[in-house]
Amino acid sequence: MSKFDLIATSAMGLEAVVAKEVRALGYDCQVENGRITYQGDELAIARSNLWLRTADRVKIKIGEFKAYTFDELFEKTKALPWEQFIPEDGEFPVIGRSVKSKLFSVSDCQAIVKKAVVERLRTQYRNTTWFEEKGAFFRIEIALNKDVATLTIDASGYGLHKRGYRTDQGEAPLKETLAAALVLLTNWNPDKPFADPFCGSGTIPIEAALIGQNIAPGFNRDFVSEDWNWIPQTVWDKARTEVEDLANYDQPLEIIGSDIDHKMVSIAAENAFEAGLGELIKFKQMRVQDFTTKHDYGVIVSNPPYGERLGDKKAVEQMYKEMGQAFGSLDTWSIYILTSHKAFEQLYGRQATKKRKLFNGFIETDLYQYWGKRPPRNNP
Repeated sequence: MSKFDLIATSAMGLEAVVAKEVRALGYDCQVENGRITYQGDELAIARSNLWLRTADRVKIKIGEFKAYTFDELFEKTKALPWEQFIPEDGEFPVIGRSVKSKLFSVSDCQAIVKKAVVERLRTQYRNTTWFEEKGAFFRIEIALNKDVATLTIDASGYGLHKRGYRTDQGEAPLKETLAAALVLLTNWNPDKPFADPFCGSGTIPIEAALIGQNIAPGFNRDFVSEDWNWIPQTVWDKARTEVEDLANYDQPLEIIGSDIDHKMVSIAAENAFEAGLGELIKFKQMRVQDFTTKHDYGVIVSNPPYGERLGDKKAVEQMYKEMGQAFGSLDTWSIYILTSHKAFEQLYGRQATKKRKLFNGFIETDLYQYWGKRPPRNNP
């Protein structure tokens, strides 16, 4: 088994959550802005793709260096061992980005990296003609940040938020990776009831159920690196066997998703069935002000409307007030609400125990955390 420099990319604000997941898989890691770096073998590539709930992608770092000129970018890219990763028939498009760097033209950087990789592979494969690129897919990225060039190959394919269970969604769906992070940032465990009174297409309850039964988020999809000839099929078989062995399908769960929109409730139920969790999660049409429970010590996690559109603002603010009234008596429940509305605490009627800044796509939001009373300890 070889050792690779791996990068799990992360949305802003979720780096610590992704790092915790990487460490839980058994890999030491370093946390940087938007990425978690660690080392691992071929099995680590497979396991990271299958298990990381909150990362955006898994990438292999091929090289990193300072680059102030196009010549420097070309020569240092060409010096990297691309033939160890890309076979002679491999398809290798190049994407790029540049932040605060002298080489600011992304299209020029992409073209130069492509040319340098071609030159390297021509020499190594003694190929004097153009590469047909009809084989496995290796997407290269050139990322320039303050004149440091990082060259990676994407090992995921579709982003890791694409779990494969969404049959349909609403207007502003929450990414599965963020939904999983919201659950992991709570004090919930599978023995407690869990509710989302603004469930939309069901993403938060579904992610909670996957976490509750320790089902790997990538169990139901494929990854681009499964087609790479240097990762044996036996590695993927071993990783998927581990996924099956560690899943706890017998874990009972009390998870409820509700929404005022009956169409969304129907979509949520379909998505849950697609994820194989249809029997586990209860979905129902309900207004938030009608929320009641007989259970103690539960957890509510929700992503309600923000009132971003002017016409919606008053209705949303009224709904926040009603939410505060409905949840006011739930002093043993912990409540976590994600919204961009800056006056949420005043409208809800209580100051949060803690706030955490997160980004829902490009929208800056806060996760308002209201911690419930701890259950009494059982005296021996």
